[in-house]
Amino acid sequence: MTRQPQVGWLKDGKRLHLQDGPIDLIVEADGSRANLRAAYAAAIGRFTGLLDELCDELALLRTAADPKRCALRGIVARRMHAAVKPFARDHFVTPMAAVAGSVAEEILAAMVQAAPLRRAYVNNGGDIALHLTDGETFTVGLIDRPDTLGLMRTAVIRAGDRARGIATSGYRGRSFSFGIADAVTVLAATAAQADAAATIIANAVDLPGHPAVIRCPANELQPDSDLGSRLVTRDVGFLEKSEIAVALEAGAATARQLLARGLIEAAVLQLSGETCAIGAKNLDANAFRRPLRQLNESMIQA
Repeated sequence: MTRQPQVGWLKDGKRLHLQDGPIDLIVEADGSRANLRAAYAAAIGRFTGLLDELCDELALLRTAADPKRCALRGIVARRMHAAVKPFARDHFVTPMAAVAGSVAEEILAAMVQAAPLRRAYVNNGGDIALHLTDGETFTVGLIDRPDTLGLMRTAVIRAGDRARGIATSGYRGRSFSFGIADAVTVLAATAAQADAAATIIANAVDLPGHPAVIRCPANELQPDSDLGSRLVTRDVGFLEKSEIAVALEAGAATARQLLARGLIEAAVLQLSGETCAIGAKNLDANAFRRPLRQLNESMIQA
C-alpha cells in the first residue's frame, strides 16, 4: 500500500504544503480557479508515492555517479543522475546531490501538464523549480545562511531568462558539505542542475587543512550518509579577511567554469559576511542587506 503524504494549506490559503518523510514542499501557482484546482490535484497525485519510488533505488542513488552510464530506472532518479553527470568525472558526487531540485521539477511538471498556468513554483526546502509564461516574473530572496532568515540580496527571474531553477548549498544547510561556504545560491536552467551545481561550488569554497575548520566523517553524523567516511565541515572559526578572500575565490573559479560551460546562469557565494557574485546581472544590488521583513510577502526564499 502506498503511504499517503501530509497535505495541507498554509495560513494564507494560497500555498499548498506537501510533506512526506524528508521531502517538504511549498507549492503555489497563478491561474484560473479551475486550472488551479487541476494543477494542485496533479501535484498531490504525483507526490503520492514519490518517496517510495526513490527509496526503491536508494542504494544506487547513494553510490558515486557513473559519468558514462545510468543504471537507474525511475524518472526522478534518472533526472538526478543527469544533473550530477557533468561533475562525476572530476568530483565525488552521488545523484543525491540533486534530489531536492529533481523532486521540485517533477511536481512542477505534473502541474503544468495538468493545466495552463501563468506562473508556478515548487519550493523544496529552498531548492526551487519555476514556471513562467510571457510577461511574468519571480522575485527570489537569497539568504546569507540557510539556518537563518538573513537576506543577502534578491534576484528577479523573468520569462525571457533561461533560469528556471534555484538552489542553495553550504555547510550550514540541511545537507553536508566538503567546503566552508555559509551559502552558495545558484541559478540554472533547471532546479536539478542548480542543486547539483550549488553542491559542487559550495564544496570548492574551502581552506584545506585550516585549523579553524572543524570536520568529521559524514557517517558519524548520519550513519547512512551517501558521503560515507568522507570529512564534512561542522564548524568554521575565525578567518582573516585574506583567508576569506582565498576561499571565496576558489569557489568563484569553479562557478566561472560552470558558467562558461553553460551549466549555470549565476551564482552568489557567501562566507563570514563576505559575498561574491558570478554572472549575476539580474541581481538587485539595491536589495543588498535589506531586512527580510521589508520584502513582499509573496517573495520566494532560496
